[in-house]
Amino acid sequence: MLELATLGLLLREPLHGYRLKQQIELFMSGCISVNYGAIYPLLKRLEEQGAISVLVEGADGGQTRKVYRITELGRERWKREMLEHPHESWVHARSRFMIKFFFFSSLEPKERLKLLEHRLMVCRLRLESQEMEPLPPDPYQTAAWQRYTAFLQSEIQWLTEQLAREQTSITQTVSG
Repeated sequence: MLELATLGLLLREPLHGYRLKQQIELFMSGCISVNYGAIYPLLKRLEEQGAISVLVEGADGGQTRKVYRITELGRERWKREMLEHPHESWVHARSRFMIKFFFFSSLEPKERLKLLEHRLMVCRLRLESQEMEPLPPDPYQTAAWQRYTAFLQSEIQWLTEQLAREQTSITQTVSG
């Protein structure tokens, strides 16, 4: 997920490591957490793999800093990661979707539709399986269960609204 977020932010603009970390924390703190011990090794690996390039700039006081830019290979990699549906835990899948949603404007309308439809299907299936289970006997477990069910219903409603908005946008673009 950190790679997806990093490549997505670099797709928007070149950034130095500190600013990249700030952007991730500002926009995606509800999905992932990041520390320097994770970001700099990732940047090094992406550079070695040709997904990003590095420009060393001089800063005030004679200090230098590295500015990271996405390459064409990195753009292709980002797009592939945006459109895939890896098998992962429910929590990670939700976080990954929200990171993808943050970058929806960089996708084609049909790609956005496909991702929204997939996430909606997964959430509906999850809710169905949740509702088939008996409520736990413990009142705190029951309260947690009900909270989770309400959360799922809320996410389904939100996804349905986003899907309708996207479909309307596509229809208007085609007819306009």
